[in-house]
Amino acid sequence: MLQVSRKFEYGLHAVTYLATKGMGRVVTVKEMADDIGFSQEFLSKAMQSLKRAGIATSVQGVNGGYTLGRATAEITVADIALAIEGKPHLVRCGVKADSCEVFSSCHHRGYMSALQYKIQDLLGATTIYSLLQQIAP
Repeated sequence: MLQVSRKFEYGLHAVTYLATKGMGRVVTVKEMADDIGFSQEFLSKAMQSLKRAGIATSVQGVNGGYTLGRATAEITVADIALAIEGKPHLVRCGVKADSCEVFSSCHHRGYMSALQYKIQDLLGATTIYSLLQQIAP
């Protein structure tokens, strides 16, 4: 069945974690990893991808770490997915038509393409702000 990558999960949890700490609060990867329960090494790699995309900002120095790079209402789950995974695709032909040996005779290529667009629409419509509203007590 369809499954998101562990790196994407780490990225989504990290951004949500940073959001709960508030804009401008600097958090170390160690603090996040300990609080969330993730591998510090793997979380660090996800944070680097989020930093390159401008979703997180790094702060250097003794009291360094990461903070959110944008407001929670401006960060979508699709932004995180793109930063972590690159362009989304459910099937091989979603990347390159010649990567699938049955591309020309495929009967469900249209369905899979429509499914991919629906998933992308949902991810694009879901902001970190809206996720936080769903989990608020």
